[in-house]
Amino acid sequence: MIKHIVFFKLKNRSAESVAEAADVLRSMEGKIEQLKSLEIGTDILRTERSYDIALTATVETLDDLQGYQTHPEHQKIIEYINGVKEVSYAVDYEI
Repeated sequence: MIKHIVFFKLKNRSAESVAEAADVLRSMEGKIEQLKSLEIGTDILRTERSYDIALTATVETLDDLQGYQTHPEHQKIIEYINGVKEVSYAVDYEI
């Protein structure tokens, strides 16, 4: 199994903007067959060093991770996120 974790810091860090972006990320649930689980969380401390949103996804294999990355639904999300994010960081690891 592979865990895929991404942290997002948005250009507009208002509560409304963060909630909208989180909802867009959640919209992938049930639409991408490679995803075994998907969790989206928004930061509750809202400090300067905080990131606004965390995405945690689980897939079975590296091939599934690649399939998720190139899936048309995921590509739509990437297009949206690229317009609203300031920066993002990711880590992928085996469990």
